[in-house]
Amino acid sequence: MADLGNKEEEVPTFYVDEAGDGVLFGPKGRDRLLDPNAPQFFMLGMVRCANDDEMSERLSLLRSELQANPLYATIPSMRPEARKTARAFHAKDDHPEIRAKVFELLLEMDFRFFAVIKDMRVVRGYVENRNRMHADYRYHPNELYDLTVRMLFKQRLHTHGRYGITFARRGKSDRTKTLREELEKTRLCFLAEQSKNHAPDIGIRPAYPWEAACLQVADYCLWALQRCYERREARFLHALWSKVSLVLDVDDPSGKKYGTYLSRKAAPPDPEKIKNRWI
Repeated sequence: MADLGNKEEEVPTFYVDEAGDGVLFGPKGRDRLLDPNAPQFFMLGMVRCANDDEMSERLSLLRSELQANPLYATIPSMRPEARKTARAFHAKDDHPEIRAKVFELLLEMDFRFFAVIKDMRVVRGYVENRNRMHADYRYHPNELYDLTVRMLFKQRLHTHGRYGITFARRGKSDRTKTLREELEKTRLCFLAEQSKNHAPDIGIRPAYPWEAACLQVADYCLWALQRCYERREARFLHALWSKVSLVLDVDDPSGKKYGTYLSRKAAPPDPEKIKNRWI
């Protein structure tokens, strides 16, 4: 990443999104993992683009070109009234042909992807144990989200004086204060382990994907990762593997105490191995 050196001297910027919802229980306490369509994994990911403005411009240009092309303009998600692809790229909503165009663009761009993966069965086991020990304990998906935030940023906030972090909005509530507290926890924990002292200025903002183009990049990377883990279809992740800086598969049963660390320097995850976890 040739431009990243100068970028780091300014303000490193991260864009954070999620895949999966962290929900364990349905109506009347039903175990949601019994639903064959329930997400088996929760993933929190982020990207750091070498040039945020260039990424925004290139995605905007691609969207304009697609809207001007009669081959794509009539796709339902491309219509402005649908408030989907015409407003922002979103891998789940985008037509496969549109999605292919976005992936082709991303392969040309300079960015890095980081992620944390939690197995929902392990989360369920933790919650069941907590309930046995503490009758008043009540699990909430925010608990899982905050845990993965701490994991994702544990080693990311100790080298620069300022950071900018954009979180994809989740629902209508503003959790900026809570997220700042979680970042502070993980920062202090890491510094204590390393016997260091550092107090950067951390700017946090919630945003929708159409307000921050790099969130669209994070969404596409997470979709590719989720596709590999949930659908055992790895080709999208393999295509982006050169962009992966680090993926922490926390609950990999074949990993070490803190899970398995995956990066572009090694082979991408094996879908068959992932499938065997749930057999």
